[in-house]
Amino acid sequence: MLAVWVEQLLGFASGTLAAIREDEQYPELMAWARKEGAVLMGGDLAMAQALAPELWCQTPLARAGFACEPLARPGHNEPCWCDSGRKTKHCCGAVTMPAEVPGHLMWMLSLRDWKGPTLKAALESGRAPAQALLEAGLIAAETGQRGRAQQILESLFQRADWSRLPGQAEPAFELLIDLYQERGFTRKRTELLDEVLERGPLFLRGVALERLCLMHLDSDDLDSARAAFVRAQQALPDSPTLAYIEAMLLLHEGHEEEAAERARFWFRRLERQGELDPEQMQFLADLAENPGATLADQLLNAEEDLAEPLAALQALLAELPPAPGLDIRCTPGKELEYHSSAREDTLFAAWQVHFEVAVDEESALGFEGDPWTNAGTWLRELCAHPEWLDSPRVVQSLALALTSRFGSLPWMSPSLFEPLSDRLERWLERVHGEGDGPFLWDSADNAVLLRTGLALVVGMERGARERSRHLAERLLTLDDQDSLGLQELVLDQLLREGRDHEALELTETLRDDSQVLGMLMGRALALYRLSRVAEAEAVLAEVARHNAHAAAMLCAESPRPVPTGQDTIAEPGTRAEAWQYRMLMRDQWRATPGALEWLRGSLSD
Repeated sequence: MLAVWVEQLLGFASGTLAAIREDEQYPELMAWARKEGAVLMGGDLAMAQALAPELWCQTPLARAGFACEPLARPGHNEPCWCDSGRKTKHCCGAVTMPAEVPGHLMWMLSLRDWKGPTLKAALESGRAPAQALLEAGLIAAETGQRGRAQQILESLFQRADWSRLPGQAEPAFELLIDLYQERGFTRKRTELLDEVLERGPLFLRGVALERLCLMHLDSDDLDSARAAFVRAQQALPDSPTLAYIEAMLLLHEGHEEEAAERARFWFRRLERQGELDPEQMQFLADLAENPGATLADQLLNAEEDLAEPLAALQALLAELPPAPGLDIRCTPGKELEYHSSAREDTLFAAWQVHFEVAVDEESALGFEGDPWTNAGTWLRELCAHPEWLDSPRVVQSLALALTSRFGSLPWMSPSLFEPLSDRLERWLERVHGEGDGPFLWDSADNAVLLRTGLALVVGMERGARERSRHLAERLLTLDDQDSLGLQELVLDQLLREGRDHEALELTETLRDDSQVLGMLMGRALALYRLSRVAEAEAVLAEVARHNAHAAAMLCAESPRPVPTGQDTIAEPGTRAEAWQYRMLMRDQWRATPGALEWLRGSLSD
């Protein structure tokens, strides 16, 4: 019954609003209510006459600067405000409505309908109730009007009085952050987060810190992610979202056992409190049992249209038969070459009909378009034709596509990247079996296998660090020119594993023209850990010559971020290069006792 009333009320209110907008005069509204309005109420004239004045009182009028012109509510023995001529107690006062009419309804409907300058002026008036802004913004987003949703929700959160925010503002805040992310408004996103963290209500500060932590994880800034998580814990110590975020953070840091242990802690704590529904508790129980698999399942289920084909891909990769051999040749100069066969070319051509996007041959990990716009099609076709994966070019395309979307998520390694790595490593064994000569990027079709290897190294770097490093080292033995830039990645992983002697040994094999910032800083850190401080200080002098910003950027507690494109390699010597190194490795410097203090001391010398 209530649902019928709500639907009827919305229909009548929309008609009322259209009638008011004709000339924004009350008498004309009442004339409409007695005719068209009564029809909308199923012939109930009394209800139409009783509702119309209530809705008039809360309707913003453009001619009045978007103020309302509420009527004086008459007493029981006074003439009714519907202009019927009868006393209120014998007219609208005798009508009982099934439920209360929301006081923001007409503002919400107005915000839904207004466009362009009128909408802008209405928002700038500051008269819109917060609840109306909230609901209108969410409706705009649900109907795909992202620009309108952003405009309305910005007005909600630009208010000086945060206490006027409705209790349901949390999803609107997250939606606005997502809109900024999707539409490329990075500065606005940062400003909103800063504003909420500085003076927002407690419940929003916790949400902002959680989002900030996730943003830092997405950009590989583990140190900042950890700091944001600690602040979120202090602001909202009992938020169940913290269990989810801490598990992700620990998996990013490579601490799978600790992630499970902490998930068990959160499960016990929140179970005792008894405030979560059974579905939330089941998620925490699953998280405690297997954090990686639970996060992977959650991610796939959140992919909406891609959930089913991605699950099918996981099942396919789990059951793949061993890869067939390749045509590997040894040239008279003892160089090794892979030559694509006619069958492999045919398989790739069949795949490419559905995949459509070409690999960017000038890039290490790029495409000439976005493969995910058509992912539902090629995922289903691949699962229907698993033999396509006998072609290294198909595996290359798949590895690149998966890395571009899931490479930053450690929990996706076991089901997506490791099976493809099994396939590639079998092919690399075939290469190695032909001799010890170099396997160079520019020779024959070698780049296909090497590029695939790089994609898988990056894809497994966070979730299967040891396997990622082993694959990188294997590729380095084949391509001693390091066409893929894998030495820095191997160095970072050795440092994370505490294998400082091996890390130092790797830096000693570098050519003079490969002194990139990461290698120099990694050498300095390895030397410091090995208590060879004088040598480490000499390396810092090289760092300063290479990049004058690096040490200061690494030491700063809250430096201003330097925007860089995803997968973009910063120019040597720039602040962007220093920022990228900070995001990747500051957590390792901070975790090394005394390292940052020593580095700060070098700045003052």
